[in-house]
Amino acid sequence: MSGFSPELIEYLEGKISFEEFEKRREERKSRERKGGNVLTEENAEDPDGPSTSGQCLIVAPESHSEVEEETSDGVSKSVHRVFASMMGENEEEEDEEEEEDEETLEQPTAGDVFALEMVLNRETKKMMKEKRPRSKLPRALRGLMGEANIRFARGEHEEAILMCMEIIRQAPLAYEPFSTLAMIYEDQGDMEKSLQFELIAAHLNPSDTEEWVRLAEMSLEQDNIKQAIFCYAKALKYDPTNVRYLWERSSLYEQLGEHKLAMDGYRRILNLLTPFDGDRFMHLARDMAKSYYEANDIAAAIEIMEEAFGKHQNLVSVEDVNIAAELYISNKQYDRALAVITDFSGIVLEKKEAEGESSVENKASEKVTCAIPEGVPIDITVKLMVCLVHLNILEPLNHLLTTLVEQNPEDMGDLYLDVAEAFLDVGEYNSALPLLSSLVCSERYNLAVVWLRHAECLKALGYIEQAAESYDKVVDLAPLHLDARISLSTLQQQLGRPEKALEALEPMYDPDTLAQDANAAQQELKLLLHRSTLLHSQGNMYGYVDSLLTMLAMLLKVAMNRAQVCLISSSKSGERHLYLIKVSRDKISDSDDQETTNCDAKAIFMVLTSVLPKDDWWNLLLKAIYALCDLARYKEAELLVDSSLEYYSFYDDRQKRKELEYFGLSAAILDKNFRKAYNYIRIMVMEHVSKPQLWNIFNQITMHSQDVRHHRFCLRLMLKNPENHALCVLNGHNAFVSGSFKHALGQYVQAFRNNPEEPLYSLCIGLTFIHMASQKYVLKRHALIVQGFSFLHRYLQLRGSCQESLYNLGRGLHQLGLVHLAIHYYQKALELPPLVLEGIEADQTDLRRDIAFNLSLIYQSSGNLRMARKLLYTHGAV
Repeated sequence: MSGFSPELIEYLEGKISFEEFEKRREERKSRERKGGNVLTEENAEDPDGPSTSGQCLIVAPESHSEVEEETSDGVSKSVHRVFASMMGENEEEEDEEEEEDEETLEQPTAGDVFALEMVLNRETKKMMKEKRPRSKLPRALRGLMGEANIRFARGEHEEAILMCMEIIRQAPLAYEPFSTLAMIYEDQGDMEKSLQFELIAAHLNPSDTEEWVRLAEMSLEQDNIKQAIFCYAKALKYDPTNVRYLWERSSLYEQLGEHKLAMDGYRRILNLLTPFDGDRFMHLARDMAKSYYEANDIAAAIEIMEEAFGKHQNLVSVEDVNIAAELYISNKQYDRALAVITDFSGIVLEKKEAEGESSVENKASEKVTCAIPEGVPIDITVKLMVCLVHLNILEPLNHLLTTLVEQNPEDMGDLYLDVAEAFLDVGEYNSALPLLSSLVCSERYNLAVVWLRHAECLKALGYIEQAAESYDKVVDLAPLHLDARISLSTLQQQLGRPEKALEALEPMYDPDTLAQDANAAQQELKLLLHRSTLLHSQGNMYGYVDSLLTMLAMLLKVAMNRAQVCLISSSKSGERHLYLIKVSRDKISDSDDQETTNCDAKAIFMVLTSVLPKDDWWNLLLKAIYALCDLARYKEAELLVDSSLEYYSFYDDRQKRKELEYFGLSAAILDKNFRKAYNYIRIMVMEHVSKPQLWNIFNQITMHSQDVRHHRFCLRLMLKNPENHALCVLNGHNAFVSGSFKHALGQYVQAFRNNPEEPLYSLCIGLTFIHMASQKYVLKRHALIVQGFSFLHRYLQLRGSCQESLYNLGRGLHQLGLVHLAIHYYQKALELPPLVLEGIEADQTDLRRDIAFNLSLIYQSSGNLRMARKLLYTHGAV
C-alpha cells in the first residue's frame, strides 16, 4: 500500500466520523483478504530485529541487499550508528568530533563495541518477549520517523508534518506517525485535528486502554458524546472488568437517552462488585431501581432490589424498604410488599384468637394487631396501610387512620391520596370519602386529579348532585379531561338537565389543532360520539347532524379537498349550524399545504381508525346521509356522497362504492339535479342492462331533464345489446319525440314482434301511424289512418275498456279532427272510475280532469261555451 486510503482522506477532511472511518476500513480489508491482495509489512522486517517505536531508536534506512561496510577495527557501521543514537548524537557530528578530538579522546575498542552490541541484543529480545504491540513501521522508515520526532522537539513543525505524511504514504498501518502528528497539532492548539490523528493512532494500536480513555475525555471536551462512548467501548474491549470505564459509558448512554444500554452497563458493574463493596452495591441498585421505575419497567426494578436485599441484608436502609414496597405495590404484589415492610422496618403484625371460641370459628375470629416502633417514617406506615387494605386486613386500620389524619393534609396530601385510592380500589367508598374531602378542602392539593377521585367516590355512593358538582370542578381545572366531561354529561342528563349535559360535551379543540394533533383528534372524536348520541336521544336533529358532519370531516378531510367540498358554519336557519358547500378549485390550499395536510391526515387517520373501525365509520356516514335527507338537505347529501367516493377506503370496497352511488342517485333525484342523476344512472344501466327498474329510473330522469344527450347513448348501447327489450322501446320513444316516425315505427314493430300481447306496443304503433298521417306532405294518408286505428283498437282489446284506453282512443280521433267520434270516447271514459294500482295514489291515475279539458276544447271551438264551462267546473276543479 503506497498511497492514502480514500476513507483516511475523507476522515481527515471531516466528511465522515471516526466510527464510519473504522467501518469502511474494515470493509476494505475484508475485500482485500478475499482477493488475496493483502501484503503484510511484517514480512519485510527482520524477524530477529527489535520492534521499536519512532520515539525510541533513530535508525537510518539501509538496504538488505548490500553488504555493510566495516570500520578499521572490524565493527559494522550500523553498530556505530546505534551507539551514536544511544548517545544522542548525530553520525556526522560524531565524525567531526572524532577528527577534532582524535588525539585527546580515546577511541572505543572493538571489544567494547561488541559488548555493547550484545547488551543491545539482550535488551531487544527481552522487550520482544513482553506483551507489547508490534510496530508496523518498516526498518527503512524508522530513521525518518526518528528524524521527524527530532524536528518536532526542535519546533520545526512543518518539516515534521511532511516527514510524517511521507511515512504514512509508505506505511499507512503504522501508528507512530499519526501519534506524532497528534502531538504536533496539539502543540499548535488545533485540538480537533489532534483528536482525529490520535483516534487513528489508537485504532492502529488498539490495546492501549489508557489512550482510549484519554481520547474519550477529549471527545467529551468537544461535546461529542457518541465518540466518547465509542472510545470507552474500545477501552472495555481490552479491559472488560474496569468498573470506572463501565460507569462512565453508562452515564453517557443515559445522557443520550439510551436507557436500556445504560442499565445493561450498570448491571455489569453490579456483577463485578465484590461482597466488600456493599454500600456501593446498594447505592447503585437503588439508583437503577429508580431509573427502571421511571421507564415503567417495574419487573426489572423489583429484580434489582431483590438481588440487593438478598446479597446485603444488613445494609438495607429505610429508603430501600420504601422503594421496594413502592415497587411491589405498583406491581400489585401487596403480600410481598407487606413482607418487606415487616422484615426490615421493625413493624410487627400479630394474629390473636378470641378466647372461648371453638376451633371451627377460630380462623374467622382471629384479630390482627399492629405494633409500630417509634422512628418509622410515615411513608412506610402509609404503605403498610395500603397493603392491609388490599389484603382485606382491616382491624389495625382504625388506629393507623387516626395516626394519618393527625398529619396536616397540606404536608402529607400525597399519603392521604394513596390510602384513599386503596380504599376506592377495594370498594370501601365510605372510608375513602373523609380523606378525599380533606384533600379537596386544602389549598395545596385542590387539584383536578383529587376532585376526580372525590367525584368517583360520591358517584359510587349515590350522591349524584354532589358528584356532578365535583365533576364540574374537574372540568374547570382540567378542561381537556375527556372522561370527566362524559361523566358530568351523564350525571346532568340523569338529573334532568339536558342543556347542561350538552354544555359539558362542548368541543375541546379548535379546527387547526385537530388538523395537526392526532391525540387531540382522538379525544375530540370520542367526545363527539357521546355528543351525537345525546343529541339524537333529545331529538335535536340539526345538532345531531352537526356532530356527524364534524366527525366525518375529520376522516374525509383530504377527500373533501379533492371533491372541492367545504364544511362551513352559518346561521341561515336562524341558529348557527354546520353546512356542506361546493367551493371552487382556487379556494383549495396550494400543493405544499396540501402535501403537509396529507401527511398530517395519514397520522390522524391511523388514530381515528383506532378509535372507530371502518365499519363503524361507514355506519356514521349512512346516519349522516339519512339525517340530511330527513331534513330535506338533499344538496348536502349529494356533496357528502361525492366526498365519500373520493375516500379510497370506501371507494376500493366495491359493495360500499355501489351503495354510495345509489345514495348519490337518490339524493340527486330528490334535489331535482337530473343532470347529475343522469351521470349516476348512465353507469348503472351500462353495468346492469337487463334490470327494468334501472330503465324505469333512467326514463324518469331523461323525461325530467329536458336533455337529448341520452339519445346517442341509447343508440350506442343498442348496438352492443340488440336483444334488449327496454332499449328497443326507449330508442323508439327517442325517435318519436325527435320526429323520426319511421325509425320509431321500426323500433316499436321490433318490440311488438317480440311481445305482441303487450298493449303498450300496439298503442305506440297506432300513435306513430296517426302522427305520420297528420304530416302535411304524406303519401297514402288514408292507409296510414286505417293502420293506426287498427292498432289502437287492438290496444283497446288488449287493455280492456277502461278510463285510460278510451281516453287514448279519443285523443287519437281528436288529433285527426274527428271530434264527433272523439266526444263519444271521451264521454265513455268520463263515466268509468279511475284505475286502482298498487303503490300509486288514485288521484295520480284519475284522467277525468284531462278528459274534461279536451272535451271543453272541442265544445269551445264549436261555440258551446256553456257546455265547456260546465265540464271544467264539474271535473276540472282542483
